[in-house]
Amino acid sequence: MSWASWTTTGVFSGRGGVLTDEVGVVTGDLTVHTTWADGEARVAVQFSGASDWFTMSGSPTSCPSESDSRTLHDAVVQAVRDGGAATVPCLPPQTSVQ
Repeated sequence: MSWASWTTTGVFSGRGGVLTDEVGVVTGDLTVHTTWADGEARVAVQFSGASDWFTMSGSPTSCPSESDSRTLHDAVVQAVRDGGAATVPCLPPQTSVQ
């Protein structure tokens, strides 16, 4: 089994916050965590310093590789900063190199 995880603390949500499955929209100073295992990424957020994690809407999502999971995590962090009831963004389609 392959896995990786990424965590970014101190992410301030934009106006409209982040949409979660458990409690609806959360706003403020958040920590974003992405876990990738065997082709799937799970994204959760928490109020920085708190103990409860909330599933970001759109998670889990298909994610083919560890490097793609890092790209996805970076896109999620940006989506949180953008706000607007952010959900997990889709990864751009892969392009083959010939």
